[in-house]
Amino acid sequence: MILAGKKILVTGVLTKDSIAYWVAEEAQRHGAEVILTSFGRARSMTERAAKNLQGPPEVLELDVTSPADFERLHAELAQRWDRVDGVLHAIASAPRDALGGSFLTAPNDSAVTAFLTSAVSFRDLAVALQPLLVEGSSLVALDFDGSVAWPIYDWMGVAKASLESIGRYLARDLGPSGVRVNLIAAGPLKTVSAAGGLPGFAEVAKGWDEQAPLGWDSKNPQPVAGAVCFLFSDWSTGVSGEILNVDGGFHAIGGAAARKLGEE
Repeated sequence: MILAGKKILVTGVLTKDSIAYWVAEEAQRHGAEVILTSFGRARSMTERAAKNLQGPPEVLELDVTSPADFERLHAELAQRWDRVDGVLHAIASAPRDALGGSFLTAPNDSAVTAFLTSAVSFRDLAVALQPLLVEGSSLVALDFDGSVAWPIYDWMGVAKASLESIGRYLARDLGPSGVRVNLIAAGPLKTVSAAGGLPGFAEVAKGWDEQAPLGWDSKNPQPVAGAVCFLFSDWSTGVSGEILNVDGGFHAIGGAAARKLGEE
């Protein structure tokens, strides 16, 4: 088991359909001890999902817009664990008026909310947990290719581009302590937040499956969960500052996929 004995904090579990839930399940399967975070009214949903995991894992409060929550999270983890070996940042949110073709008209406050919640929170989480990170610890954030402009994504796309840059700076500043920082740029996955909060999600997912050389199943988060666990493991000790595309190869193809041999 590649994560035997590792202690891993997983943020972003809302339901059993969450990518973060699959990461937590896969990490446990590979031997890790897991703690989840959630906050406010969503916490009861996270706790229900957690009951389906081994343990079940404990759920700690973390609202990434609250500095006090970061302090409390560090204190509570320090009571339970002597170190943190892995952290998944799976937190992203933007007001609806910052998505769906509203790039030019979105209020500045909405753009700032997307940036702080979806990108700066990765830095804040790393800083809060830094005293518990040890040589070999691994931080992973869930990304969606921020190098290009996507339909419907708008200010969330800008936030993801910022997240990628923050990941590089964290890799620079935490690397001397032996801490690795990487991102997973996943293809579109049908989670509650994506399917319900992104106008046009179904069209993007359909086009992805058509163009990705390996194809893409937007209902199957397992490839992403497996890649996250690889980055948590000692098999990736030389990898930091990386953006790993787990998207069926979509990112490598410049246009619509060629027809398969034999198709009319």
